[in-house]
Amino acid sequence: MRNKAKSRIEGPRVLLRPMRNGDFAAWREVRVRNKAWLDPWEPRPDAGATDPSVDADAYRARCAAWDRQRQFDAAHGFGLFLVDGERFVGEVSLGSVQRGPFQSAQLGYWIDEEYAGRGLVPEGVALVLRFAFDDLKLHRIEVAIVPRNVASQKVAEKLGLRSEGTAERFLQINGVYEDHARYAITAEEWEVKRTEIEAGYLT
Repeated sequence: MRNKAKSRIEGPRVLLRPMRNGDFAAWREVRVRNKAWLDPWEPRPDAGATDPSVDADAYRARCAAWDRQRQFDAAHGFGLFLVDGERFVGEVSLGSVQRGPFQSAQLGYWIDEEYAGRGLVPEGVALVLRFAFDDLKLHRIEVAIVPRNVASQKVAEKLGLRSEGTAERFLQINGVYEDHARYAITAEEWEVKRTEIEAGYLT
């Protein structure tokens, strides 16, 4: 078992840290207020699943699940907070970590609509990429995005992730299996682009 988990990653404007039980009120407020903004891009929960945005026990179970995955290096999830005041505004994650010959993970991110378009997500993703390659020693980071989600694709493109085409009916989104545009970056590409990414988003 590898455990390179970090409890805090700070950039110029954003702070990444694991979500805690005490964050429930802030998380719930953002998720409930942004339901219409987020639902078109997210998988529909399993039938009968309790919504953690309205149920404190379900939220605590979600935090515990992320903690277990972090300890076993299976996934690394972070809340996205503003450095100034630690206001919660979204999440960035590395999921489905695969070791062995793959050394890869799946990138995910979302943000409060109120804070969209301010460059906070690219900064958070840049911090996670540096963590993935420098600390976790992963070789490849991938992200799959619904093609109509232009804003999310722009984040990947801004950070120099390479387009790898479209995967048909790749993932269930809001009850429908949708095509996804796939992007990736490898450790070799990160080393070439690191200075430019850090200068653009982390200084």
